[in-house]
Amino acid sequence: MLPMLRRSRVNVPSLMDEFFGRDLMQNFFEDQTGISMPAVNVVETNDNFRIEVAAPGLEKKDFKIDLDNNVLTISSEKEERNESQEEGKFMRREFSYSSFRRSFSLPNSVDAEKIKANHKDGILSIILPKREEAKQKPPKQISIS
Repeated sequence: MLPMLRRSRVNVPSLMDEFFGRDLMQNFFEDQTGISMPAVNVVETNDNFRIEVAAPGLEKKDFKIDLDNNVLTISSEKEERNESQEEGKFMRREFSYSSFRRSFSLPNSVDAEKIKANHKDGILSIILPKREEAKQKPPKQISIS
């Protein structure tokens, strides 16, 4: 069973998306400033699930991963400041905030005590090991008596 993706946003009906285009409708109904939803891959192997979050520009310290009641939540909040000064007076000051939050319902087959995460080259990888009883067993031949 694959982890189920939960999004915190309300989606615009797909007919409206196709007619007007997704960007127009989202910008019309929502303020998108500082929000970017990173792409996520979910991979299942015999031994585990792997969630890969593509978040270039974010560092390990920018992420927060929580597990509560079999729901894995990945979030990030980052603030950047660009300031230009001329003789003690601010001529321009720009603050930039970006954040996202993704939640996944985990199947009961995941061993929550052994979840691990690492960050490398803009990719956050979370390994969700399966419990021993949930791992796929090789085929077995039954003898007939």
